[in-house]
Amino acid sequence: MDNQVSALGDLPVLEESAGRKVYRWVILAVVWFGFLLSFVDRLIWTSVSGVAAPGFGLSVAALGSFVTSFYVGYVVSQALTGYLIDRLGARRLLPLALVPLGAFTFLFGSATSAVGAIALQSLMGLTAGADFAAGYKLILAWFNRGDRGKAVGLFMTATSLGVVATNFLVPPMLQVMTWTMVYEVAGIVTSIFGVVCFLALRDNPGGERNTPIAFSDLHRLITDRQFILIALAGFGGVWGTWGFAIWATSLMTHGLHFTTVEVGAIVGTFGIVAVLGKPAIGLLSDWLGGKRRILVMLDLFAFGALLLVTGTLSTRTQLWIVAPLLGLTAFMYSPLQNAMAAEAGGRAAGSGVGFSAAFGSIGTTIVPLVIGVAFQATQSFEVAFGVLAAGPLFGALCMIPVRDRLLDGGRADSTPKPGILPSWRPGKLQEKL
Repeated sequence: MDNQVSALGDLPVLEESAGRKVYRWVILAVVWFGFLLSFVDRLIWTSVSGVAAPGFGLSVAALGSFVTSFYVGYVVSQALTGYLIDRLGARRLLPLALVPLGAFTFLFGSATSAVGAIALQSLMGLTAGADFAAGYKLILAWFNRGDRGKAVGLFMTATSLGVVATNFLVPPMLQVMTWTMVYEVAGIVTSIFGVVCFLALRDNPGGERNTPIAFSDLHRLITDRQFILIALAGFGGVWGTWGFAIWATSLMTHGLHFTTVEVGAIVGTFGIVAVLGKPAIGLLSDWLGGKRRILVMLDLFAFGALLLVTGTLSTRTQLWIVAPLLGLTAFMYSPLQNAMAAEAGGRAAGSGVGFSAAFGSIGTTIVPLVIGVAFQATQSFEVAFGVLAAGPLFGALCMIPVRDRLLDGGRADSTPKPGILPSWRPGKLQEKL
């Protein structure tokens, strides 16, 4: 297999062999399942907190501090593990994260004090951030640019399906075992799969050992104007996505006086459609020859506009119509935006996606407070959604001066992929994009 270095000198490009074409899907399946397990581990608490509350002597509301402690560790983890992956390789670091994550998840089931439980949640957060950056690093190594869109789109479905899996599995498990046993089972499965990752993963198709990045690679990344704009776009997108997910129920029940059952059904369509949007935009990116910027920009603009429209709605029928469109646009940007952050990193791809994700997580931490203050001060459904819309609209503006980082041989493949979309597409659309 012949190695070829890209024009930017960032990543190796390998000719497609039959073995690589098959094994790269094994790599994707392994990192996807690891990401899914990590996501389930953090979401179990949302299903068991009501049952667990008496054991800690706290109210259910006070137990929300456990979630906060997890995400404090998670933000730190995303910022650090991306760099460690670039230094040690994803094959080493992913097991080194999943095995301890499983151990801390197991031990959380034995926690008897609120202080100990908060400490364990923080440790779970510190070990849960590696799977995201590791997945993108391996996808960039194993998939050429023209095929990465579908790969990152499928990889990111782990978050949406993690919500489905947790709500599908945990309640029945609570019927036959205690909440502590649920955590113990999840911890054992996670740690075992960490060992599987070490056995199944390879850092690159050539089989060479991971080459650690130099400080100059990291310095180039964090001072790169393009990368900063991409990270800011991700921050804006996350602001709208998770701000809506966190506040939608309260805003609709208090602002529009809907019942919780009605709101739950409306928001449920938001989540279901989101699962389909991620691989769909990945396929479209591949069909356009690996283009990312225009799709991310258009999606963020559409998402922001829909949030503004949602703020003006007042009937259930109107929200039933808009909710699926919100779900589609609220998540479609994320696979490609994170891919751009990784590609901007070049050899420091793990650091790129890790720093970008950590920056986005800060938005997740801030937006609930900002929306709460805005709604409390104005009691306006429209104002609250206007504040939500500001994030993705800002992100769309950030994407305007960004250019696609072409890693494979210095240019993207401009040949549309046959059989994915209709052949009647205007011939000049590719050049205009």
